[in-house]
Amino acid sequence: MAKLTTETKKQSKPVELVKRMIMEQPMGTVGAIITLILLFTGIFARWLAPYGMNDPHPLSALQGPTLTYWLGTDNIGRDLLSRLIYGARISMIVGLIASLLSVVISVILGILSAYIGGALDLIIQRFVDAVLSIPSLLLLMVVISLIGTGMWQVIFCLGISNGIGGSRMIRSLVIGIKSNLYVQAAVSVGAPTWKILVQHILPNIMAPIIIIFSMTVPSVILAEAGLSFLGFGIPPPAPSWGGMLSGSARTYMFKDPWMALWPGLALAIVVYGVNMFGDALRDLLDPRLRGGAGRYGTILKRRISKTITKENPTE
Repeated sequence: MAKLTTETKKQSKPVELVKRMIMEQPMGTVGAIITLILLFTGIFARWLAPYGMNDPHPLSALQGPTLTYWLGTDNIGRDLLSRLIYGARISMIVGLIASLLSVVISVILGILSAYIGGALDLIIQRFVDAVLSIPSLLLLMVVISLIGTGMWQVIFCLGISNGIGGSRMIRSLVIGIKSNLYVQAAVSVGAPTWKILVQHILPNIMAPIIIIFSMTVPSVILAEAGLSFLGFGIPPPAPSWGGMLSGSARTYMFKDPWMALWPGLALAIVVYGVNMFGDALRDLLDPRLRGGAGRYGTILKRRISKTITKENPTE
């Protein structure tokens, strides 16, 4: 028993999380692989793409998949594979930065609203109610039409809108934590508010924050694609997957279906994979599932019981 406990302690938490992911969440593992492929493709797009994202080849326009152009070409002869690869970089940048901005805003608003409370809580929550009462796509279209289209404008709008909506979940978490005895003890001894928030509140909501971040990324990627499809996102010639589905892709959809098929398929696979990865992280990091719940916990319990039986064969 002691030997098993020592071996378990030697494993770091990331290694244990990976093992649990593989053993308990096969679809989450597939989602993690898809997420890693998206990150790898986005980072190394310049070296992975066989051609430039906007290099025209007029003599090869509207060509189907060949050995030269694996996924075919568009109406002006641009390689679709290269544009898809560079589009992965755009999706990665927008998804990660907008989600990070969203989480920061959610944490700030949620902690201030829940911990300080009173009139500040009332004002913040009525503001959140007002934002949530407006359809998100309509709100984004109005704001972007006022400030202009572009990658950073899209990141700014998506990050703020998702952050305001997500602050309510952080608020509920902090309300539950601040009533705990260790927080009350810190308040009673006169600990500064910032120290209580940093040392007692924030560490106890890190797991939900990670889950919120992982669940926000696919929704941001999908929202960016929708905005670009409608002409309110990243303007051409940038190869946004949503933008590739619009414009010339709709015009030549029946003559060259590859122009709409590949970006749509890439978008569906990435959003599905990142969603599965986020769901798996939620299941693994949920504090209510700790202590041996799930398939991994059953296997661990079996190993412990076998070890006890070997050490005490007479029992």
